[in-house]
Amino acid sequence: MSLFATLSRSVAFAVMLAVASPAALAQLEPTDEQRQAAVEIADSLRYGHYADINFDEQWSAEAFQRYLDILDGQRSYLLHRDIEPYRHLERDMAQALFDGDLDDAFALYNRLSERHTARLEWLLERLDEGLSFEFDSDERLEVDREEAPWATRESELDELWRKRLKNDALTLALTDQDDEQIEDNLRQRYEGQLSRLRQSESEDVFGLIMAAVSSTIDPHTGYLSPRQSESFDIQMSLSLEGIGALLQADSEYVKVSSLVPGGPADRAGVLEPADRIIAVGQEDGEMVNVVGMRLDNVVDLIRGPKGSVVRLDVVPAQAVDMTRSQIVEITRDTVSLEDQAASSEVINIERDGKPHRIGVIDIPTFYVDFDAWQAGEDEYRSTTRDVAREIENLKKEGVEGIVLDLRNNGGGALQEANSLIGLFIDRGPTVQVRDAQGRIQLYGDTEAGTVYDGPLTVLVNRLSASASEIFAGAIQDYGRGIVVGTPTFGKGTVQTLNDLSHGQIKLTRAKFYRISGDSTQNRGVEPDIIFPSLIDPERIGESSLDNALAWDTVQNVQYRRYGSPENALAALSSQHEERAKENPNFRYLERQSALARQLREQHTSVSLNRDQRQRELEAQEAEQLSLENQRRRALNLPELEEWMDARGDNSQSEGSEADEANEDDKEEDMPADRAHVLEAAEILLDYAHLQGTQRMAKR
Repeated sequence: MSLFATLSRSVAFAVMLAVASPAALAQLEPTDEQRQAAVEIADSLRYGHYADINFDEQWSAEAFQRYLDILDGQRSYLLHRDIEPYRHLERDMAQALFDGDLDDAFALYNRLSERHTARLEWLLERLDEGLSFEFDSDERLEVDREEAPWATRESELDELWRKRLKNDALTLALTDQDDEQIEDNLRQRYEGQLSRLRQSESEDVFGLIMAAVSSTIDPHTGYLSPRQSESFDIQMSLSLEGIGALLQADSEYVKVSSLVPGGPADRAGVLEPADRIIAVGQEDGEMVNVVGMRLDNVVDLIRGPKGSVVRLDVVPAQAVDMTRSQIVEITRDTVSLEDQAASSEVINIERDGKPHRIGVIDIPTFYVDFDAWQAGEDEYRSTTRDVAREIENLKKEGVEGIVLDLRNNGGGALQEANSLIGLFIDRGPTVQVRDAQGRIQLYGDTEAGTVYDGPLTVLVNRLSASASEIFAGAIQDYGRGIVVGTPTFGKGTVQTLNDLSHGQIKLTRAKFYRISGDSTQNRGVEPDIIFPSLIDPERIGESSLDNALAWDTVQNVQYRRYGSPENALAALSSQHEERAKENPNFRYLERQSALARQLREQHTSVSLNRDQRQRELEAQEAEQLSLENQRRRALNLPELEEWMDARGDNSQSEGSEADEANEDDKEEDMPADRAHVLEAAEILLDYAHLQGTQRMAKR
């Protein structure tokens, strides 16, 4: 249901994807338990999955290709002749799965294992021979080889890895490491990878095969090994002590997919979605390089007892080169209900010399104290109850409208999404859930009356998912308010976790649909007024995931509309655009987002010439720094000398004139966060005035 649950479970499958090619000198074979589990998984997919899956030759070809991509997605280890003996799986993968015949899939893995082991030994031999630190050639290294043909000769891969080794050394050299440090770090990296490869077991291979099978169908379906099932149970009970960040594999790197609201990383403000973690260290001791490390092993390094400190070497999402990293510290802690509770504030806006007050309620997640609720306690905590209390407080403050801030809210309890909608409508349907047989179940608010019937705006972003999308979509469909921000995540599917004789399988069993009939899957909710964002939708969100189920529609249901905010959108958009032109933070976000896209599109190769590489980096960062300093000059803030200094510092500086003039500007917040919420309040005030004018005209 929730993005938290979905991505937490996805960690297990991302673990498999992280293992580009686990190797061992011994030939690994499937166990009888794994063969039986494969048959059970095949039956579960055929009879239990939401999609109507046709296990034909086309599916087999896709599953086999997916398996190759998981094993060697960058075409760096296997040769064309290594794959040919297993090409029959392009036709037979489905039948092999239903028969529990995993022998050839394991054999292909074993061949990959041999190649990977030999390549790491080759790299260590090059280190033994001594590296040349003369980075003065005109060579360039291609950074993405997903579409490259399979090499026919080992010498082709020798040339590729010669350049990769040189790039690894140059990357470290650009961080001011001396020759000895570079060799020591590279040796530690390659020996660590080799050691982990030699420790691989048959369960690792089985996980890779099942990852290929399940991810061919949809990204939220997958197999959990017994160990991963246990880890997932710990995460879901919130007893896990860590940093509160959900991680996934991104080629040989570990990437932050989202932050748990109220968690240690969220509170520290030092991590962002799409950041890459390249090393992990404890409070004392050396940093451990995690490039190429299995995701579950990285997670184990990051976990630790409450109150202890973990250090992460992080490459920011906006960086275009892996040399631009920084070490951050996070104190481990648990996430409590109180950390995720709704809270409110009042934003003061001056118009034509008159003060106006807009209320903002921040809703980090849709939560409920299930134990207290099931025990029949009268005062159990829940999102709906807490928001109702905040609404009453804001009414006493005399606000002219309320903004509900659902940014970064990954979902949660469906019952809370339904009941929260009920605070703003007088009974009615809220969401449709369609199962694999086409049966539709309708959920809704059954409580008479409303808690708040005034002007309303819902603020969302790319990390608003699942229950957040149901809520925002319902408010939009009912015409109850305006949705602003960025298009949401697009998580519109429902999963169940089923036991197997060996491990568990997570199956997509249903889809969510708005009362208008539109699915929230893949497309998410499109805001009425769109804000710029630094979150790249090509890297974060349902549409960025391979084989995500498609958007579609079902029949709409009967419901009462409360207004027609769409009639006011032209005027509201015009007023918003005028303010955005003059808003330094909005201009910064628009330009920085466009620049980031441009740099990523251009970043297809890297120079292996130190001076050229340095010039390219400096030119890219000069553009980013220029944008940041334009923003700071407009806000009368001191300019920065280095672009990396802007990380975590895109805020009003303490004691600035703007901060003294308005305490609401919250100097600790990032410009995207604060600029968005302040502009949402401005739009709501515009809307409230338009509604008031329309009511006066009708009289």
